[in-house]
Amino acid sequence: MAVCARLCGVGPSRGCRRRQQRRGPAETAAADSEPDTDPEEERIEAGAAVLCGGGSSRSASPSPPPRCSLLELPPELLVEIFASLPGTDLPSLAQVCTKFRHILHTDTIWRRRCREEYGVCENLRKLEITGVSCRDVYAKRINPRVKSGRFMKVLPDCEQHMEYRDVYTCLLHRYRHILGLWQPDIGPYGGLLNVVVDGLFIIGWMYLPPHDPHVDDPMRFKPLFRIHLTERKSPTVECMYGHRGPHNGHIQIVKKDEFSTKCNQTDHHRMSGGRQEEFRTWLREEWGRTLEDIFHEHMQELILMKFIYTSQYDNCLTYRRIYLPPSHPDDLIRPGLFKGTYGSHGLEIVMLSFHGKHARATKITGDPNIPAGQQTVEIDLMHRIQLPNVENLCNFNELSRIVLEVHEQVRQEQQQQEDRTEDSEGARPPTEKVWEPGDRGAAALKEEPVQFVLPVGVTSRNEDYPRTCRMCFYGTGLIADHGFTSPERTPGVFILFDEDRFGFIWLELKSFSLYSRVQANFRNADAPSAQAFEEMLKNIQSLTS
Repeated sequence: MAVCARLCGVGPSRGCRRRQQRRGPAETAAADSEPDTDPEEERIEAGAAVLCGGGSSRSASPSPPPRCSLLELPPELLVEIFASLPGTDLPSLAQVCTKFRHILHTDTIWRRRCREEYGVCENLRKLEITGVSCRDVYAKRINPRVKSGRFMKVLPDCEQHMEYRDVYTCLLHRYRHILGLWQPDIGPYGGLLNVVVDGLFIIGWMYLPPHDPHVDDPMRFKPLFRIHLTERKSPTVECMYGHRGPHNGHIQIVKKDEFSTKCNQTDHHRMSGGRQEEFRTWLREEWGRTLEDIFHEHMQELILMKFIYTSQYDNCLTYRRIYLPPSHPDDLIRPGLFKGTYGSHGLEIVMLSFHGKHARATKITGDPNIPAGQQTVEIDLMHRIQLPNVENLCNFNELSRIVLEVHEQVRQEQQQQEDRTEDSEGARPPTEKVWEPGDRGAAALKEEPVQFVLPVGVTSRNEDYPRTCRMCFYGTGLIADHGFTSPERTPGVFILFDEDRFGFIWLELKSFSLYSRVQANFRNADAPSAQAFEEMLKNIQSLTS
């Protein structure tokens, strides 16, 4: 510790200046008379000097190594040292002395902290030299269809000499708690919000599934709000909802893992043509078609109901944090977010996660029957199903017979577990081994694919499903009446197609859902622990139970 203290010039070897000022004359004289190092340190230093002296005469006294203080290091080396420290430690370092405080004004230090901690990759100095305005850089990220002539009106002016220190301290660090994935509280519909650092902005992007039924298409997204610095280096929040450009908004961090947004100018959300024009515009964005193109009357009612319900939340929303599921090498496939077809409800987003002998698909977006947060599908990894050949698979009754046999077996096993005594609790039922955790993972995808076709009578929104599959498992799907009344788990078949696609046959509904992976890299979305992820699942499920 003494050696480290001497490097900083504030340790016991030189004495703390503030402590010396508080001492009396006698204490100061006594402290000055004490040796700089203890005997053990002097022995180590003398030994090191002899080793360095090598061929010199033994009679020559070893010269002590030169002492160097951190304050004596060149500024460029201090910049490199300080830039490697966490940004949260730098304000305390600036209080050590005037030299440190002056060096910490170097923007290179803060640029590195912005890049390593928050992923900022823009070069502010390069933008100034080339004369490119920050508005032009980020305009198309907000709305690619906007012509450059509208940039001046839509995007804020960025100060000519914006410093990375201001970006870090006033923007990134202040709003770091809202970065990541969130689920908006929009009744049964839910949603997926991704709050990211995008250059000089913090932007909340709402992720939307592709238009029904194109489940393999990429996700769509639109900005809901953004935060940036004004010329006075103070952050401002803008609501991006509506069709009249950014306007004044507000963000409040309610508690840990929860925040809310509020629009202060809801008149910007209204359109000149009234509610009819707003509905037609929303329909084109949400479904990619007009109401006249949708011939199914029940689907028309569901669409109109969703518009009326969600439009009530255009001025204030509450968001709850969600995490991506942890991944393990023995997982059947890599867990994550998937887009799935849900009949007249269109495409919805689910989260596939693995929990020992079971896998679950939890709804991130939902509908009036099965709301967001509920476990729409549960897969029993201990009960694999061998599908019949293609000819027999076309017969729905044959597939139903196979699944119901497994369903009855699972029911009996569960009954046996309930009847066991505490002494035998935890023992597996005397059934044939079907699946073990060690058999999962990459081995599942190495199996030879087999032909797959939907049985006659099973409906599918997307007829372009894979015609080969790797594995099938027994599972249950959650169905309910409108308003999540009379919920019931019914048997079905989980079909693994490949690493990025799976399906589920709902026997009772005689329908098929196809799921495709959401291909996106999400920052700040990993769960701090497996326990935190489990707690998150319980919380979002309890909100709609």
